[in-house]
Amino acid sequence: MNTVLLLFRNTREVIKAEEACRRANLALQVIATPKYISSDCGMCLQIAETDSRQALELITPLGIQPQAHSEPPVPPAFDLLTTVKEGGCSAKLAPDLLTEALHRFPAPSDPRLLVGLDTCDDAGVVQISDDIALIETTDFFPPICSDAYEFGQIAAANALSDVFAMGGQVLSAMNLVMFPASGIPLEVLGEILRGGREKVVEAGGIIVGGHTIADSPPKYGLAVTGTVHPSRVIANSNGTPGQTLILTKPLGTGVLVAGQRVGEADPAHYRAALESMKQLNRAGAEIMQNYGVACATDITGFGLLGHALHIARASGITLEFDGARLPALAGVRELISRGCIPGGAFRNQTYIEGSTTFGDGVSSVDRMLALDPQTSGGLLMLISPNAAKPALADLHAAGYPSAAVVGRATTLQKSLLSVF
Repeated sequence: MNTVLLLFRNTREVIKAEEACRRANLALQVIATPKYISSDCGMCLQIAETDSRQALELITPLGIQPQAHSEPPVPPAFDLLTTVKEGGCSAKLAPDLLTEALHRFPAPSDPRLLVGLDTCDDAGVVQISDDIALIETTDFFPPICSDAYEFGQIAAANALSDVFAMGGQVLSAMNLVMFPASGIPLEVLGEILRGGREKVVEAGGIIVGGHTIADSPPKYGLAVTGTVHPSRVIANSNGTPGQTLILTKPLGTGVLVAGQRVGEADPAHYRAALESMKQLNRAGAEIMQNYGVACATDITGFGLLGHALHIARASGITLEFDGARLPALAGVRELISRGCIPGGAFRNQTYIEGSTTFGDGVSSVDRMLALDPQTSGGLLMLISPNAAKPALADLHAAGYPSAAVVGRATTLQKSLLSVF
């Protein structure tokens, strides 16, 4: 948890400020002012960064004008990033290799299977009654951040997202754990599992078990079961020409993680990427169902264009994107312009280049942004043009402030994807 120090001119101000904050039930501590900070008073208040604004609103009417000083974040007990070269969804097998491996398998013909391997969708869907279909999915990957608890949160949010992309509700999940028997404190594993459990609970599900093997580097994820009414399955094969494309989260997590590794990312921008990856797509799924959305996907390791290609191919349409309108996390376009591009973006480029047309006016920065491998990214939905504006308003109100219209679906053209 990030904290802020509130600095005062004298001890009397510290006491008055503390009393005002405690009356409002704000958690804080009175501590000695650190030696590296120049202050008139030897005492200060330490408070969570998320509560600092409210504290200042309580204190300033008292005629006290404290100075806020952000504390440097405490480094994690064990830095998980020291164990990997590529983490998160950037560690996925290249999509063209995956396609080559799977093409030899015959498509199942069981009538209960509503969504299977043939459309490269986010999850499988099996109907078990007139009113219930089960959504089955799994996802795991190596660490994408230093902190074990945050890694658990992000990996779980990413795995749960497949259920939401299909328009479903999370029922249960099982932990998938690969962790070395020695070399990393077991407390780290406990923190990973704690983070994962909290996200499953937030998603409305329960952890019912799991499986572990001794392996290095560590990897974590979930096998998730969800439910959806058979007539309300949202699949990547249901797109139709004329629909509007909405993306719910900003792009650029892969770029910022790469920038963090080489010391180029602004800490505040990297922190925003972590928070974005921890955000569930649950509210987005509920909004899609409210507006009758039938076609969507979540954006993860194959990037915006890689996952959009699956929609276009499965639906038999062309998706057109306005490169300049793609939402990006703060600092991402600048990092790309400086050459900070993860290797997964180039693998994604190889995958989509034969099916994609880029307009002459599309900048190299916007091109790589659309290829950036996301971890726990947003939803790309195809929605009626008349519903796009109110749906965007609902998404913004639900905590997706960067949600934006990014393009449209058309009848099938020479290319499955077009970026202009």
